[in-house]
Amino acid sequence: MAVPPPSSELQKIDERLLELLAERVQLLKQQPQASGAELPMDKDAACQQFASRFDMDSHWPRDWLRHAASICQRATHYVDTVAYLGPIYSYSYLAAVKHFGLAAEFSAVMTIAAAFKEVTRKQSQFAVVPIENSTDGRVVDTLGMFARSPAQICGEVLLPIHHCLLGLGTRNAIVEVHSKPQALSQCRGWLAEHLPHARLVEVSSTATAAATAASQTGVAAIASQEAGLHHGLRIIEQNIEDNTQNVTRFVVIGNRTCSPTGHDKTSLMFQLEHRPGALATAMLIFQQSGINLTWIESFPLPNAPNEYLFFVELEGHRETPAVGKAIEQLAVETPRLEVLGSYPRAVN
Repeated sequence: MAVPPPSSELQKIDERLLELLAERVQLLKQQPQASGAELPMDKDAACQQFASRFDMDSHWPRDWLRHAASICQRATHYVDTVAYLGPIYSYSYLAAVKHFGLAAEFSAVMTIAAAFKEVTRKQSQFAVVPIENSTDGRVVDTLGMFARSPAQICGEVLLPIHHCLLGLGTRNAIVEVHSKPQALSQCRGWLAEHLPHARLVEVSSTATAAATAASQTGVAAIASQEAGLHHGLRIIEQNIEDNTQNVTRFVVIGNRTCSPTGHDKTSLMFQLEHRPGALATAMLIFQQSGINLTWIESFPLPNAPNEYLFFVELEGHRETPAVGKAIEQLAVETPRLEVLGSYPRAVN
């Protein structure tokens, strides 16, 4: 059995880490508008190297650096204010923490529309909202808000979604399972097999479901492990999602322009004239420019029957020649075009 190092040596290392954080704070004070939210690619390479050395997932050192950066920002009193779909320990909260770090100033809102308003009214600098799930597809409410009041996308977050069955008692005591509709849908197979007689109750969020389960012994919640720990619940079953690769993609909206990193995406929203071949013409622009599309969705235009908006994500930054030229050509072909933003591609 390995002998643990003396606590005094570990304490000295911790003190050195704090001294390094203090040095980072002093550097930030010289350039106070620097953001702690974005992790440059050279740091990501260092995280990969560290993770390989100690046989772990690279998100652990990456998250540690981001939390350290957010602590330094708070020490300079230039704190990012971030709206998210609450309550606390919802998946939107976990996504916001993953992107901005624990020391950011978080504000819970109850709807996606409210998250957009937080930014447009400048009550928060940023908001984190879901846009796509690998199981359920697009998030209609988010696309609807972009259609009504376009906002700038300045980042994205990929959050693996691992649902837990949480409660005060055992599985045999469960008569109701509470969660938001999407979470119930993502666990429908497991629920049908293991809790076929339980009543499924849709609520506004997974975190709300966890709060209810903490007060009623016959009620279980489908929520994150973090929500269960926060409310003092037992983890009755882990990873009950039907799709083990279940991931929700969130976008960060806010008035921040991201410089090219070489690993970027650009999001566009456009309307096409209602004529044959209009969509094919638009897609040909991207093909001829050698641009790879990573996502395309159509969305009915409000109050306009048979008219659609198209949401497109593509590889590259709007400031690069190929993407910039394609956007110029697309503007000629479309009655409405919104460049929603260029931003670094998220890593899992």
